[in-house]
Amino acid sequence: MASSDIQKITITTPYLALDTKLGEGPYWHAPTNTLRMVDIVRKHLYQIPLSTPPSSPTDFSSVRKFELTHSVGTTAELAGEGEDGKGRFVFGGKAGVGVMDKGTGEWRYVARWWGEGKGEGTEEKERLFRGNDGAVDRRGRYFLGVMNDPMEGEIKNEGVVFRLDPDLSLHKILEPVAIPNGISWSLDDKHIYFTSSTDNAITKYPYDVETGDVDFKSGEVFFKCPYEGGVPDGHARDAEGCFWIALYGIGKVVRVNEHGKILVEISLPTRCITCPAIAGEDLYITCAEESDPDKHPESAKYQGGLFKINIGVKGAPLNEFKPAKKLA
Repeated sequence: MASSDIQKITITTPYLALDTKLGEGPYWHAPTNTLRMVDIVRKHLYQIPLSTPPSSPTDFSSVRKFELTHSVGTTAELAGEGEDGKGRFVFGGKAGVGVMDKGTGEWRYVARWWGEGKGEGTEEKERLFRGNDGAVDRRGRYFLGVMNDPMEGEIKNEGVVFRLDPDLSLHKILEPVAIPNGISWSLDDKHIYFTSSTDNAITKYPYDVETGDVDFKSGEVFFKCPYEGGVPDGHARDAEGCFWIALYGIGKVVRVNEHGKILVEISLPTRCITCPAIAGEDLYITCAEESDPDKHPESAKYQGGLFKINIGVKGAPLNEFKPAKKLA
């Protein structure tokens, strides 16, 4: 596709200048029109009511921030908790999958990455790893990527993609992977898409939605970033089956069709773009701090902000995690 065929959009200012160290995991709760997102490094979780927009990027009066003891990388809604915004949600965190109360911020783990016991090496693994990105399939299974925690050491090819089933059993389905990122499914549920940021690729695999099994032997690369220096990070899916992919390192989000062709290119004023989410027909985009502020001072000026742009298309429905029994 020629560059002239790509619709180009520029965002110049943030919706909210949150200044996150590693803004991630934006998730729209449609019934309350609330955006939930995290700062993995600072261990913060934000709830942002979108029906009361800020008067300026520095107006945080309606933003609710929870300061946590463990990092959270990804969140999803929990089935059976109601739609009034007063229930709980499920998250992938530092040491496992947990549930958190939306009102109080109280939380607990329901499944730990490396087992419930304190066997040899378990505590060390919990220190060295953390949850990153994740998504829920149509049958209510939660797929989550776990990677080396950069705050504790270098990133190695030691990460794992887990699947949490409704009975709370946790299964390793893909390893090793260095930085597991965005996960989604085709609209007909016949394929699953996994992002490996270190491989600069989103790969498409046949998927059995009835069993949750992935045919990893039949994968094919769906998308590789064509821009120098860009790395695919998180992505969102729209109702037309297209992808909105954050390209870390070059300040772009692209809309890509089901054939891997770029249709739209959004440029932002900061480079370290992490993840988009669709709320109504608006795209919200999280960012991290600028990795090289001396070389890129303009990018550093807008680092860690939350950005917004109307895209004229709704998002694909988001699925809830569906535990077999109501969680205590």
